[in-house]
Amino acid sequence: MKKVLLTDYAWPDTAIEERVIGAAGFQLVCGPSAPSSPEEVARLVHEHNPAAILTCWARVDAHAIAAAKNLKIVARLGVGLDNIDVAEATRRRIVVTNVPDYCVEEVSDHVLAMVLAWTRGIVDLSSSVRRGQWEPGSARLRRLAEMTVGIVGFGRIGRRTAQKLKPWGCTVLVSDPAILSDAGITQVALDELLRESDVVVIHAPLTPATTNLFDMAKLESMRRGAFLVNPSRGGIVDTQALIRALQSGHLGGAGLDVLDSEPDVPQALRELPNVILTPHVAFSSDASVAELRRRACEEVVTVLQGNSARNPVNQFASD
Repeated sequence: MKKVLLTDYAWPDTAIEERVIGAAGFQLVCGPSAPSSPEEVARLVHEHNPAAILTCWARVDAHAIAAAKNLKIVARLGVGLDNIDVAEATRRRIVVTNVPDYCVEEVSDHVLAMVLAWTRGIVDLSSSVRRGQWEPGSARLRRLAEMTVGIVGFGRIGRRTAQKLKPWGCTVLVSDPAILSDAGITQVALDELLRESDVVVIHAPLTPATTNLFDMAKLESMRRGAFLVNPSRGGIVDTQALIRALQSGHLGGAGLDVLDSEPDVPQALRELPNVILTPHVAFSSDASVAELRRRACEEVVTVLQGNSARNPVNQFASD
């Protein structure tokens, strides 16, 4: 019986995975729920010799891929691919898949919630009332309709975020070198977007080109008092530089669902009252997580049954 290795999972049980994989006649083997080290993942692969690997957060590197002699597919339980050595898998003609559109609504909702929470002062005002303060005259709130929102990265989620922002009346700018033209958007260079935007939303993938893209120089080039939202990948923003930009008053706040140090949150960041922090949950809802798990497993079943994947991410897979 072919084995499917689930390296890790961010939910209470593996019932969906067991049902889909088992119904197809394959055996599901589970690692620990928390992500293991790359070395431990490679050890698990060597031990079980799976035909497929399902991975959530754990890194599946070249050593793990090479350890499975009969590996056909590595399926990401998510959108981003920065924890999979796609190049090595492609070299070995192993299909890599993701679920690119399962959380479009959730992430764009999360962005809008953070932007509205900042413009309306929801988090700070709620805390002050709980402390026994009732000072409506001290509120310094903002009108979203008069603001410019810049979106960095204009894939599925970036487009949905723009659609949801426009009815609020704000101006939307977009920067994405992969988008050559789009009549429905105002596209500008990144530097111009940072200068002109009151709110900057990051919807870019983590790649060598975007790692620490928002360094001190980029943060200082943003409009004074601007709000930065990152629901994508923590490594795109230099957290220490962001802390300095917030402490100095250059930035007016930040909404962060991801950090380059997660799950560790720097004390200095936690102490800043103008920062909204959530624990990498922008993708999450009961509906989106169930869809993610089912569709990732269905990709595995499809490939192991000798059919083409629906969402291959490496080039040869669609040839």
